[in-house]
Amino acid sequence: MATVDRSSKPSFTKSLFLGQVASELVMPYPVMSSEERRQVTALSTSAREYLTTVYDPAKAERDRWVGEDTIRGLGERGLLGLFVGREYGGQGLSQSGYCRVMEEFGRVDGALAVVMGVHQSIGTKPIHLYGNDEQKARWLPDLASGRKLAAFVLTEPNVGSDAYNLETRAERQSDGSWLLNGEKRWIGNGDQDVLTVFARSEQGHVALIVEKGTDGLSVGPRFETLGLKANRLQRVHFKDVRVPAENLLGEPGDGFRIAMNTLNNGRMSMGTSIAGGMKQFLDFTLEHANSRQQFGRALIDFELVEEKAAWMTSQIYGLESMSYLTTGLVDLGAADFSLESAMTKVVASDVGWKALNKAVQVHGGTAYMDDHPLSKAIRDFRIFPIFEGANDVMRAFVALNGLKALSEDLPDVRSLSIGDPAKAIGVLAPYVSGRINRAIRPGRLVGAHPALAKHNALVSEQTVRLRDAAESALRTHGRKVQEKQLLQKRLSSVASGIYSQVAVIGRASATFQRDGLQESGGEKTVAIHFLKRSQREVARQLRSLEINDDSYTRQIGTGVRERNGYGLDL
Repeated sequence: MATVDRSSKPSFTKSLFLGQVASELVMPYPVMSSEERRQVTALSTSAREYLTTVYDPAKAERDRWVGEDTIRGLGERGLLGLFVGREYGGQGLSQSGYCRVMEEFGRVDGALAVVMGVHQSIGTKPIHLYGNDEQKARWLPDLASGRKLAAFVLTEPNVGSDAYNLETRAERQSDGSWLLNGEKRWIGNGDQDVLTVFARSEQGHVALIVEKGTDGLSVGPRFETLGLKANRLQRVHFKDVRVPAENLLGEPGDGFRIAMNTLNNGRMSMGTSIAGGMKQFLDFTLEHANSRQQFGRALIDFELVEEKAAWMTSQIYGLESMSYLTTGLVDLGAADFSLESAMTKVVASDVGWKALNKAVQVHGGTAYMDDHPLSKAIRDFRIFPIFEGANDVMRAFVALNGLKALSEDLPDVRSLSIGDPAKAIGVLAPYVSGRINRAIRPGRLVGAHPALAKHNALVSEQTVRLRDAAESALRTHGRKVQEKQLLQKRLSSVASGIYSQVAVIGRASATFQRDGLQESGGEKTVAIHFLKRSQREVARQLRSLEINDDSYTRQIGTGVRERNGYGLDL
């Protein structure tokens, strides 16, 4: 993929909150080079061959581990160090290439996809991103080959989404080493070989590499989970664990930044793994609906069944477009992709769960049997809206970062007293002027195909309305906007919807220009179907920012809390 210097460019999504469609950040739609595409195709083919002929998801679930033979087999095929540099035995793929291969794991087994994601997306990734030459040479070859597996050790009994307030402590010793004490939980691969551990110290947060077998390190007991049973989810304990100075990633104080940036990267492969899973759900649905006869005809001939297959198809297309636009931003050197990564994770886990439910509904009682792959998928997939950033937290993260960017564009907002009409009048005139200017000269996606002009115009219109809604929220609530989570959810949904439309317009435009509009008729239908549905949903969310029943929600919520239950007698 061609390299473009975008290090000084702002976040695309933050620009949306400013009422700007920053075409230069997302157009043309990013694609892999032909050389990397060939490499990715070969690796994907190899992965699919192994996973569909050798690997047995049901056996892995019964054995409660994917199997050391599986790790060896994938390592031999070069599938455990996909983004690791060739000098360390890896494949050297871009973020887009890596995520494309990760789709194959998601197609076959959610548990294996998680094990692979923990190992590569968040376990190996901090060493790849922040390790010095000596650290990379020490650990990456074994991790890329599968001789060792990696883990990302952040979550604690009292610390989940509030990752800044870690209780695990690291004390720096006179010789430069660190003495580590604390407890972590829900750690995938926690009993494996190379643990990137995050802790607080007097010098700030730190990221430390702890190896299996280190004195004072203990693991267990293992958590018994609803799904992902082939993934070893562990408790990890540190009692006076001495970590050598050379095992510190970055500098003291870098730990929180390393953790957050690693998770930003990791969320992308979750999105593409879920896309792979959705493709499998669609395949199951079509196979069953074509072979199952009811009332003298195949299930697929019924509109309500056909509608489910159509919905899955357009949603896969939208999720793919969104996911690979986000990975493309990384590959092109975007300075800030944290909001795009968060939105991709939220959308993927939400639509993936809905697609699974639609597939199960088509199968009826067949999919409810314990040995059916969709039954296993129900157990495995439910965790995705929760881990690597719970979706509600991610929505707030997107909205509050967008609002913060807008507040920096409106310096008067911080000093605005909502209860002082005189001060409010003083900022009203420039606000109205800004709205008029934006309405007359909205930004457009430069390079969008003319066949998508109507949808391009709607993206611009909705971006202007997002800016107006966000500005209204700031002026109405001031700093209290941080507590308005229903408002944040809607703003985040609007931003996600616009971003997904941008991704689809960019992808479809690239296809139309490459293959011609007539030859792309099938893709055009899918793209427009997705765009229409998304634009209707964004419009609904925008309306609900002004017209909603939040006051009733709060009253009911207060009442049920006071009664500590339902409390309404029949």
